[in-house]
Amino acid sequence: MSDVEIRVASAADLSAITRIYEHAVLFGTATFELDPPDLAEMTRRFESLMSGGFPYFVAMQEGAPVGYAYAGPYRPRPAYRFAVENSIYLAPAAQHRGIGTLMLRRLIAETEIRGYRQMIAVIGDSANAGSIGVHGKLGFQMIGTHPNVGFKFGRWLDTVMMQRALGDGANTLPADVAGKPA
Repeated sequence: MSDVEIRVASAADLSAITRIYEHAVLFGTATFELDPPDLAEMTRRFESLMSGGFPYFVAMQEGAPVGYAYAGPYRPRPAYRFAVENSIYLAPAAQHRGIGTLMLRRLIAETEIRGYRQMIAVIGDSANAGSIGVHGKLGFQMIGTHPNVGFKFGRWLDTVMMQRALGDGANTLPADVAGKPA
């Protein structure tokens, strides 16, 4: 693998990110979206995550984006504010080359710095051995499978749930609530 740089994503990367995600939507089962969002929608999603203070990275190889990863809110209710859900997408030529592992490692480190305590992986398709393997290698535990909850490409698909503690996990109270009743 030639050198890969993982850096903070910018608006200038969004055309490439949109193409990477379009391929995932049209040909893969990692996402259950059926119609690829256009650049305007991907820009809206990016801006929402960035304005919310969530990490969003792009993997660069030979001067071009070959993947992206971000963490976003796991659920919208306030009690979930210390949990994030991660997403990683790679261009087809970048898959199975260790880039996803590099991106997830960086995402874990950045979410820990920002004070998050749990990371949830919602993996589309229980046959997605690559994603399940990368998450397992980096300390995620299997927490369950939702069988047959998605329907894409003429077949039922499972969702695999994996989880990893970040920083102190649930061993201590978060800084903004320490000493206050939960």
